[in-house]
Amino acid sequence: MNVPVLETPRLILREVRESDLDRCAAMTSDPDIMRYLSGGKTLTRDETWRNMAMLAGHWQLRGYGYWSVIEKDSGFYVGRVGLWYPEGWPGREVGWTITKDRWRCGYAVEAAEAAVTHAFETLGWEEIISVIHVDNIASQAVAAKLGERRLREIEIMGFPCAIHGMTRAEWRARRG
Repeated sequence: MNVPVLETPRLILREVRESDLDRCAAMTSDPDIMRYLSGGKTLTRDETWRNMAMLAGHWQLRGYGYWSVIEKDSGFYVGRVGLWYPEGWPGREVGWTITKDRWRCGYAVEAAEAAVTHAFETLGWEEIISVIHVDNIASQAVAAKLGERRLREIEIMGFPCAIHGMTRAEWRARRG
């Protein structure tokens, strides 16, 4: 499967590569970053590698998935953003995780906007959601900046989550 490369003014979204492991492992071992992900559990380097393999495999099974987010100026891996819909999930999701050294740079919104555009314009999705822990105020702000609205609350894997989302029509109206 050829993973499409997406570009934004400051970022490149490309396929997950084994060379991303060091920076990705640093990200997934950080308790502040993982606080609202994976039940708050940090990942070891080995677990991170398996997680990366799972994300890469999602592309094979679904034809879309998570991209590694690369900062154009530095060439650094600065997180992962993408489209996600594993079996049993409440809907087709856009999700994001950015390295702590790049928090508050607007990268989550910038990369997620590219992913949402791909979902609606290339894949033809009619709606998209984001599953966000109810206490994750920063991710809720990202969802709002994308144009998503809070739809409902559910429990996922034992954790209270809010489903945020928007339709393609809402997204198009927002873009003018």
